Amino acid sequence: MLAIGKRGLIQGLHTTWTLGKVIFPITLLVTILQYTPVLPWIIKAVSPLMELIGLSGEAAVPMVLGNVLNLYAGIAAIISFDFSVKEVFIMAMMLSFSHNLFVESAVASKVGIKWWLIVGIRILLAVLAAIMINLFWSGGSEAAQYGMISQTGATYTGWGEISLHGLQTAIIAIIQLALIVIPLMVIMQFLREKGWLTKLSNGFAPVTSILGMKKNTSMTLVAGLTIGLAYGAGLMIQAVKEDGVSKRDMTLALIFLVACHAVVEDTLIFIPLGIPVWPLLMIRLLTAIILTMTIAFVWKRMDQRKRKEITNEHTYNTI
Repeated sequence: MLAIGKRGLIQGLHTTWTLGKVIFPITLLVTILQYTPVLPWIIKAVSPLMELIGLSGEAAVPMVLGNVLNLYAGIAAIISFDFSVKEVFIMAMMLSFSHNLFVESAVASKVGIKWWLIVGIRILLAVLAAIMINLFWSGGSEAAQYGMISQTGATYTGWGEISLHGLQTAIIAIIQLALIVIPLMVIMQFLREKGWLTKLSNGFAPVTSILGMKKNTSMTLVAGLTIGLAYGAGLMIQAVKEDGVSKRDMTLALIFLVACHAVVEDTLIFIPLGIPVWPLLMIRLLTAIILTMTIAFVWKRMDQRKRKEITNEHTYNTI
């Protein structure tokens, strides 16, 4: 038992170091940028685009903060303005698909998938969702009620305070990462060596099969669905190395997860904004399922066509 725990601890520390090298500098940089003219400049630049998807210019603030930082920063910005229920629902839908882009996409790319593909899919889904809601939902014109929550943000002045705040934020991010990843990797080591992981994979096999993936991808999906892309990346990296998950299956798993990850947490945190969260959850799930199944189907047909061409060419040359 101790030997298994030790191996899991080593794996957890190694994963924390691997992911930390990505999370720390990005978190530090982004935290400092929000106190510089750069972020306001970005917000001003994208404000005209907000109107094209049914949002007012002020919506650029939570959208930029949510995408550059995280969902909590986006929500904190939302409650600083007077938006309609429809506007809040559109922003919540967009931020569910596309948030914390730099950290989550960079960490997820550690499993071998191009970061620009991850970012592109997330932004595309966010924009399409906003357009669809804006076109087909005529309600939600009443003012949004934010419940009991309020924005309480500290103000930092001077490069010394800003830099110190950035360092503190980055260090806290790494500590949070370690507190989640290390115990998780120890648990996974026990599950793996005791054979329980195989049983779990077998139980989840029908779902992965429907999505066009092999059953050894199941833990990747479970991790991403429950704890998100950034923290779940540790299990994804291990799955590629030890479970023999193919690049094709990992790509499909990530495509599913960029549309639908950390579904419980990412859905519940929008409840205080006074919007319907069940449609939010169902849209994400259905989008992830349909998108993944479609890409898996097209990918399979392309592979079959290539194999057929190779076989025909071989037959022709033989003749």
